[in-house]
Amino acid sequence: MEKFVLILLPALISTSGAKKSVYAQVGEDVVLKPPVIDSSNRYVYWTFQKEDGLELAWSNHLGGKKVAEVEPWKDKLTMSGDSLFIKKVQPENFGTFFCKIQSEIHSIELIKLDVSVSPAHPLLPGESLSLSCTVDSPKKPAIHWLNPRREKKGQGTVAVRVTSQDNGMWTCVVAEEKQVEMPVKVTGLSPTPVLPHYTSTSSRFAVPCSIPPPFTWEQIKTKGVQEVHWQFFPATSSGLNSAQRLFSLSLDSLSWKEDQPRDLRPASDPKTGNLELTRKLGRVDDRGDYVCTMKFKNGLTLNRTVHVEVLQIASSPGPHLLTGQQLNLTCSVGQPLPSDLQLQWNRPKRSAQPGQNSDQHTARLTIPEVSTDDGGLWVCGLWQGEKQLTSAVITLTIDPKVSVWTLVMACSAAAVVILLLLILALVLHRRRRRKMRHLRHQLCRCKKPKPKGFYRT
Repeated sequence: MEKFVLILLPALISTSGAKKSVYAQVGEDVVLKPPVIDSSNRYVYWTFQKEDGLELAWSNHLGGKKVAEVEPWKDKLTMSGDSLFIKKVQPENFGTFFCKIQSEIHSIELIKLDVSVSPAHPLLPGESLSLSCTVDSPKKPAIHWLNPRREKKGQGTVAVRVTSQDNGMWTCVVAEEKQVEMPVKVTGLSPTPVLPHYTSTSSRFAVPCSIPPPFTWEQIKTKGVQEVHWQFFPATSSGLNSAQRLFSLSLDSLSWKEDQPRDLRPASDPKTGNLELTRKLGRVDDRGDYVCTMKFKNGLTLNRTVHVEVLQIASSPGPHLLTGQQLNLTCSVGQPLPSDLQLQWNRPKRSAQPGQNSDQHTARLTIPEVSTDDGGLWVCGLWQGEKQLTSAVITLTIDPKVSVWTLVMACSAAAVVILLLLILALVLHRRRRRKMRHLRHQLCRCKKPKPKGFYRT
């Protein structure tokens, strides 16, 4: 019997399974979880570095529990069930932890993880980025990085030349378990338009371009900005084939120099980051590509291209018509529209003409005979679903048509009026002459008229 007991005792307390690894950064809260054991009557002990090392915490099925209050564990440890919580882990808290539950001992190694991004400040497209993800352990787990598009990039250390697509969260993956996200800010000139920039001949014309936050003009200067300018590449339909340099920014005075007059006005204060071009109204010859360019001394160049489409209404025979004339209204941007865009007319309330729509790309209305009710404001809107992108307007003036009899009657009435005026003028003239004769006759009745001449007194 004694021999049997000696054989059994080593099996009563044994280390179960392989050592588990947990990875954490300094300052992170950590939870150490032992395997789940189905036993209602049990005691749980946590020790550090050795099975019989410093006792960190214990609990039992009766509700009793206690955690160590000695340095460097003071105010850092709590227990929930069998798990040990470590608050804001510090370098001295990394190591091997042992959890004794009943007759089994489980070991968990807490390994320090170092993750860094350099430089930490925002980047411009084309600048270099370095990412590092390492563990402080002789055993090196599998490590790789995921870019914001969830594409695997390199292993523990990655060096890339960033583009705008690298903006977002980069993720370090350790042993296919631990994931640490690091934000990377890559920003160029804004905006990044998905659609062309739609405007109209009835709307304010504005080509946006700006230095987005968190960048400021002072930060751009420290990166060695060398040149800022605007260029215009006309659409082929305009008949203008050559590129035009519109404005250049003087970096000393921060004032714009106009290179090609197009009645455009640049933003007055580039220090605010606003570089847009504006005009009161758009024009058909504004169609094309506007390129905002910023060059740096290290060879880096930032471009932002804004493709502009201008919505226009054409009226045939014109905006001034007579009742009964045929009217043709055409609304388009000069080229086919994407499938998700539509043109819609909004006519004057009094107009009852149904008109005719030819297709999605060109909103064409034909009214065989216009009436005075068709006069007023006609609006052509460009819509994407429930959102109106832009609209063009035209004001039609419809005058009544004058018939031959109406013209004869008008001329007769005018002739009668003129004749009456002549008769009245003649009567007044004769009456005036009579009065003048009568006045001269009265002036000549003198008792002793004197002859003309000079007399001595």
